[in-house]
Amino acid sequence: QVQVVESGGGLVQAGGSLRLSCAASGSIFSINNMGWYRQAPGKQRELVAAITSGGRTNYADSVKGRFTISRDNAKNTVALQMNSLKPEDTAVYYCNAHLYTGITGYVEVWGQGTLVTVSS
Repeated sequence: QVQVVESGGGLVQAGGSLRLSCAASGSIFSINNMGWYRQAPGKQRELVAAITSGGRTNYADSVKGRFTISRDNAKNTVALQMNSLKPEDTAVYYCNAHLYTGITGYVEVWGQGTLVTVSS
């Protein structure tokens, strides 16, 4: 079974920093795009940041300049460094990956989510 697992969520005060990590495992041929999404209660899930296999990144306007996404292709991991956190960043953060498996081919995989709470 191919899966991605997030870690690193927690409680932090506004202005603080937090680093999320996501690890992909299973029968993986290759990983294309990886990204972080978030969803707050009553709100739609939104893309926070994404990174291609070659390292190209995209960020939501709300996090530009504050968050940094990175990946380690050898370890099949992706991280999200979150600085200058704001209460508006409070949400469940989900890791997303588009990859090729050894059985089903190209698939999209979601993690279970990790909660980030930013207090003012």
